[in-house]
Amino acid sequence: MSYKHLTEVIKENAQRFSNKNAIFYKNSETKNWVGISWKNFYSQIQNVSKALINFGIKEQQNVAIFAQNMTEWIIADVAIMNTRAVTVPIYATNSAKETEYIINDAEISVIFVGDQEEFDKAEEISKTNKYLKLIVSLTETVDFRNHKNAVYLSDFVNAEFPKSIDTELEKRFFEHQLDDLASIIYTSGTTGEPKGVMLDHNNFAASLKAHEDELDVNINDTSLSFLPLSHIYERSWVFFCIQSGIQVYFNQDPKEIAEVLKEVKPTLMCTVPRIFEKIFSAIQAKRKEASPTKMKLASWALGIGNAYNNKHKRIDKKVPLSLKLKHKIADKLVLSKLRGVFGGNIKFMPCGGAPLAADMVSFFHSFGLNIKCGYGLTETTATVSLFGNQHFEFNSAGKAIAGTEIKIGANNEILVKGPGVMKGYYKKPEATAEVFTQDGWFKTGDAGKMDEKGNLVITDRIKDLMKTSGGKYIAPQKLETALINDSFIEQIAVIGDQQKYVTALAVPSFENIKKYAIEHSISFKDIEELINHNQIKDLFEKRFEELQKEFSKFEKIKKFTLLPKEFSIEAGEITATLKLKRKVIQKKYKELIDKMYKD
Repeated sequence: MSYKHLTEVIKENAQRFSNKNAIFYKNSETKNWVGISWKNFYSQIQNVSKALINFGIKEQQNVAIFAQNMTEWIIADVAIMNTRAVTVPIYATNSAKETEYIINDAEISVIFVGDQEEFDKAEEISKTNKYLKLIVSLTETVDFRNHKNAVYLSDFVNAEFPKSIDTELEKRFFEHQLDDLASIIYTSGTTGEPKGVMLDHNNFAASLKAHEDELDVNINDTSLSFLPLSHIYERSWVFFCIQSGIQVYFNQDPKEIAEVLKEVKPTLMCTVPRIFEKIFSAIQAKRKEASPTKMKLASWALGIGNAYNNKHKRIDKKVPLSLKLKHKIADKLVLSKLRGVFGGNIKFMPCGGAPLAADMVSFFHSFGLNIKCGYGLTETTATVSLFGNQHFEFNSAGKAIAGTEIKIGANNEILVKGPGVMKGYYKKPEATAEVFTQDGWFKTGDAGKMDEKGNLVITDRIKDLMKTSGGKYIAPQKLETALINDSFIEQIAVIGDQQKYVTALAVPSFENIKKYAIEHSISFKDIEELINHNQIKDLFEKRFEELQKEFSKFEKIKKFTLLPKEFSIEAGEITATLKLKRKVIQKKYKELIDKMYKD
């Protein structure tokens, strides 16, 4: 199959849509959303491309972006590719040490930074780094502190270029190939040293074409981008939107997502399970606080929604007239209000990064929120499988996308083959060889199975499997997924590898335990005192007992410790897609963990 290079598509769209807005940002002063037309978008891409060539960036040379989400991020990204160079994204939350590792490994000479924090890290690295020659700030608010090799993006692109630069850019555009390396994306390193995943333009083009075949979108759709662009999931989705002529709004502050959803009212948005888990807990907490009449109405409406959406629409079964009428009433009174939490216009929401509990998926679908669960990795250019429009199973990650094959190998490992699979790990031929079978299947490191309908069911991360000192295997994600749905549990990390029994570090929902304390006349001066109160400990013991009923005795958490603050990206405890970094957590909380194993 022949594919189109992303930069070709963007050039065609700029001509096709011209004055239509392509991307949006929020003005920090006026708080209004400002659109950038396709014409302006492409012009900015061209200007950054020329500036890079003028600086001396060669074909297939690596250029880094070290910034939080913003319109300038995607402009810089496409501009780098436009010069036939290679984009190396770096998470804005990365430490200086992590950033320097990537700069050295990828031999980065030019780095785009976002705010002061990213600049300060890059500037400190540049003092002794033999590769880093230029820091380009995407924002005007950064204080360079007289740093000689730093420049604002506006000055970078407004410099005088010789006419030969235009000629060179045009030449590179016409000479680009689909097998050109497009990006090196460093894995989060949850299980070890980060590895640079090499993706070429063919990988991206094939993935985008598969999504085009699978998803029902049009040029009237709008998408809200809030997950990190440094991650393949959000970045490939934004590429898909841009290729499809979908307008993209870039949210810079994840904490404002609830407010922004109501402002933008998107039809599409990429999400991760943690978002739904938090909203689910909030909805359940509100239901408990509601009057008996409202509780009864909500339960009735959700029951009708479940019958309508899950038991008829999902499986393409004819809806009885009486159910249609009941659903109309239920939707007006309750269900539409629940969808309103997400802006009220959502067509569907891709969800990946980790499994989402089946009962939770069913719950959201019952009020008409179309979550498209899927599965993918950086190494597969994101999506491997996802829900179709109908006949999907709530406990699955859907079926393989067009052009991709899935099979189950030894130890139930999920194996993947297709045009989206990476070229390999940068400068790591041995690591590359380890993740491919002799006949070319990529070994994902995840365990799963295929059901009788061809749906992929994820069971666990093989590398995360724990073995107790008694020889019993524990799947921590399975336990964590079962527990995280509770309104009193915000985050949880299961411990048990090479230990005599299973324990856990749990972060309570501070809002809900405070409410519980007030209702039960528990006095406390701070969170530390509250989580150590015997009544709170008893509450969690009962919750754990209830939530673990279906697990075997050896799988159950025997002891737990409540933590006074959340695991965070900033502290390096979770990844940008909110997955636990188990090794970091075990090392950081070693003292607390050891205490739970003292008899």
